[in-house]
Amino acid sequence: MSNRAEDIRNIAFVGHASKGKTTLCEALLNIAGATERMGRVVDGNTVCDFDAEEKKRKISINSAVASISYKGKAINFIDTPGLFDFAMGSAEGIRAADTAVIVVSARSGLAVGAEKAFKSAGSKGISRIFVTTKMDDDRADFYKSFNGIVAKFGTQVCPIVVPVLSAGKVRSYYNMIDDKAYVYENGSKKEVTPEPADAPRFEAIKAVFAEAVASTDEELMEKFFDGEELSREEKIKGVKLGMADGSIIPVFALSGLTGVACDMLLDFIADVCPPPSSEYAINSNGEPVELTADENGPLAAICFKTVSDAFIGKLNFFKVISGKITPSTPAYNASTGKEERMGKIIKMFGSKQLDASCISAGDIGAVTKLGGFSTGDTMCSSSNVIKLDSVNIPAPTYKMAINAVKKGEEEKIASGLTRLCEEDPSLKFSINNETHQQIIAGLGEQQLEVSVSRLKDKFGVSALLSTPKVAYRETITRKVSAQGRHKKQSGGHGQFGDVFIEFEPYDTENLIFAERVVGGSVPKNFFPAVEKGLNECMESGVLAGYKMVGVKATLYDGSYHPVDSSEMSFKMAASLAFKEGISNAMPVILEPIVTLKAVVNEDAMGDIIGDINRRRGRVLGMTPTSDGNQEIMAEVPDAEMTTFSTSMRQITQGRGSFTTEFARYERAPEHIAQKVIAEAKE
Repeated sequence: MSNRAEDIRNIAFVGHASKGKTTLCEALLNIAGATERMGRVVDGNTVCDFDAEEKKRKISINSAVASISYKGKAINFIDTPGLFDFAMGSAEGIRAADTAVIVVSARSGLAVGAEKAFKSAGSKGISRIFVTTKMDDDRADFYKSFNGIVAKFGTQVCPIVVPVLSAGKVRSYYNMIDDKAYVYENGSKKEVTPEPADAPRFEAIKAVFAEAVASTDEELMEKFFDGEELSREEKIKGVKLGMADGSIIPVFALSGLTGVACDMLLDFIADVCPPPSSEYAINSNGEPVELTADENGPLAAICFKTVSDAFIGKLNFFKVISGKITPSTPAYNASTGKEERMGKIIKMFGSKQLDASCISAGDIGAVTKLGGFSTGDTMCSSSNVIKLDSVNIPAPTYKMAINAVKKGEEEKIASGLTRLCEEDPSLKFSINNETHQQIIAGLGEQQLEVSVSRLKDKFGVSALLSTPKVAYRETITRKVSAQGRHKKQSGGHGQFGDVFIEFEPYDTENLIFAERVVGGSVPKNFFPAVEKGLNECMESGVLAGYKMVGVKATLYDGSYHPVDSSEMSFKMAASLAFKEGISNAMPVILEPIVTLKAVVNEDAMGDIIGDINRRRGRVLGMTPTSDGNQEIMAEVPDAEMTTFSTSMRQITQGRGSFTTEFARYERAPEHIAQKVIAEAKE
């Protein structure tokens, strides 16, 4: 396999779920001779869907790398999941790729996942290809799908391989670059003369291709206007130029399931798709540095994926931008500033790990046992510290409480989830100290369910998900005075403490303690005990046991006994005064309010605003975004946000996104407060 950067192709398969990405990847691997026969997703025997959860659910959950050699090129296929719950896999693939193959079903046409993948790949500046697969389906309509792509993305969309139809059936596939049509029958391919039923449309498609290619270069344009035919080499030159600057986005028609016309896509990847290009990094002075795919250049490699392997431990996937990784390379982490000993270098073919001598500039590979590296970290030289652009990690928006089935296994859950979060940075684990719950947050319900399943399979701990408790607060609304008198006699020294305390509302998080005792009715050395007793009581309110806030307590009188008084006595007295005073100070429940920023498409804006209103939210305003969407800003009670992630996805069909940030605590409506109090008493 070649190590020259110009002979490397890094290809990510992206798009909506269930459109045939894994199946297409399987077909290309088989045509390249990397497998003896094609696996099937439904049979659980594909190269890229090798995880136990993937086989069980018949979907892609993780990104997977399959490195092959074809026509003298080193090709790294990166198969990514299409479900939005597993968007981290797509982000990993796009960060490592130089070309994104966006898979669209010829049966159902352009889907939201394809639109999002197109945008993500464009933001990274990598080349894009559309593939309309499932052409073997009787309901497939390539031209309807193609027109939908053109309508959405414009005239940069350029047909490369199109079906030739006759009597509504696909008779052959026409390759614009070869200027030839091919028939696939009984596993063989032969050249034929195209006889399209709709000749005008077929000729129009050819004209679109010729003009798109010619417009990439002045010489080609001149030749095109003179009415001369472009040679195959000139067409390839034009397509290469167009893919490089984004003015050409090739489109292929094929069937991944049968493998028909997939060979033309594979040849195109090897012959036309761009090799790894230059990339900018930031040096230690904060200045941009351009890096080229030169194995003799300074070392710069991005860790785009992390896996915890059951047999060899941690596995970090790297794309080398410049320089090369060898067994003798010191693994310096620009993010942590620490250096590690290089682990074993391997190339991946799905689940198979193949020993490698190095990972050269432009190539993709994995390194074992680098404990300090995480997804998004840059490997470089300690003498030339540079940082590469990280992986675009999706922010978690869906959270649940996770509870151990067996008591005492909370630590096992914490340990296991910490490991799973290393693999998937879009997954976050935390402990809410107020509600004493373990919280897991991610991109959706399926992602959390898979995490719970993996906890059991990998770490042997069973857990259940539940709606997380809300960290309500309690406060008071009027000024009161109360006495706390603690007196106990049980032989020998007794206990005596007597305090008069004034409680009043105050704009503060923690208790404000003051004193205005006169005449020594309470000795000064007992003031700290009174304050400590009050602070302990603040941890549990009188209504529902939630933390108290917004209270000022002023000790203004009391009495003591020269023998029986002690710090403990006054602490107990303060506690008694607190319970009586707070109960009489008209305590209320406070609920947390979050600031919601939701980016939605125009069509869904009204429904999203309606949904926010149903959640007792207040819309503060709307701002147009640069891509034609609207950003809605609102304030919503945190208790109402549990299912908002699911609603947002349903209403916007996956196009929307949102973030939340804690804003403040606010008095809960009476019916909500009564519900919270009732639940606390159960």
